Amino acid sequence: MAVLRPPARPAESPPTDPSGAVPPLENGDRLSRAEFERRYDAMPALKKAELIEGEVYVGSPVGYRRHGKPHGQLMTWIGTYAAGTPGLGAGDNATIRLDLDNEPQPDVFLAIEPEYGGRVVISEDDYIEGAPDLIAEVAASSVSYDLGKKLHVYRRNEVREYIVWRVQDRAVDWFVLREGTYERLAPGPDGLLRSEVFPGLWLDPAALVRGDLATVLDIVRQGLASPEHADFVARLPRA
Repeated sequence: MAVLRPPARPAESPPTDPSGAVPPLENGDRLSRAEFERRYDAMPALKKAELIEGEVYVGSPVGYRRHGKPHGQLMTWIGTYAAGTPGLGAGDNATIRLDLDNEPQPDVFLAIEPEYGGRVVISEDDYIEGAPDLIAEVAASSVSYDLGKKLHVYRRNEVREYIVWRVQDRAVDWFVLREGTYERLAPGPDGLLRSEVFPGLWLDPAALVRGDLATVLDIVRQGLASPEHADFVARLPRA
């Protein structure tokens, strides 16, 4: 997740400016989703803004080591898996309409495409509507709102797996939705984390946090060559 400035004004914001101009998005604005989108559309230079529980969070510039590089590594890992799995859609920083109060812009997401039986919908104006099957965020530490408000929003909207890479803590949290509750995914005896939703999506978290992308990709390629991945692909409906 891009570094987001903490909200400053929790009060409800007026929908329009007296002059008739579209007001800018500001941290702490309390807005409907429609008004959030209207203001965001009027700010083409703004690259990151989210609506979480009806409150606006505006992104600030992000650094290379704490966000840019980790974000790229997560996307490369997910992208490698998606490339070897027909019927999946992977992306980064796409705005997602989860519900009327939440429109996040996650760092990375993975979903079964609608034409392959997935549950997300691509709207006529090219937004994702509904919960992706997996979301991953880059966070500074355990105090990030990725592990607070966002975690509860993703759980309530039934994002099936949620990954948070806490860069400063050198740790990866992988949550799996089980009976309405997020539970931590336990690593196998070999230390690897294996997705329950996407067979073959394997991760070496130790390699990831030390920046060993070659090993991370080698492990996910092993997952792509596994019998469980072949069975998963065979079970996906064809477009």
